[in-house]
Amino acid sequence: MSADAAPTPQLTLLTRPDCGLCEQMQRELRALAAHMPLPPVTLVDVDSDPGLSRRYGLKIPVLLLDSIPVCSHRLDAPELLRLLQRA
Repeated sequence: MSADAAPTPQLTLLTRPDCGLCEQMQRELRALAAHMPLPPVTLVDVDSDPGLSRRYGLKIPVLLLDSIPVCSHRLDAPELLRLLQRA
C-alpha cells in the first residue's frame, strides 16, 4: 500500500435479533449498494458488547462509518453518501 493511499471506509450496522427496523435498514443498504458502490457492511449485535449496548442500545439500528454514527432508526442515504465522499 502506498503512503498516500486512504484507508478503506468501514460501515458497521448495529442490530439485535428480531429488530424490524434493523432488517429494513439492511434492505435499504442493499438496495443503495445495487446502485452505487458502498463499503461492505459488518453486522454487529449491539448486545454483544456492554459498551455498545449502553451507548446505542435504545437507538438501534445505528449505522456507523469508521465508528462514527451516520444515522439511527432509519437510513439517511444522503448523509451516508456525503460522509463517504469525504472519507
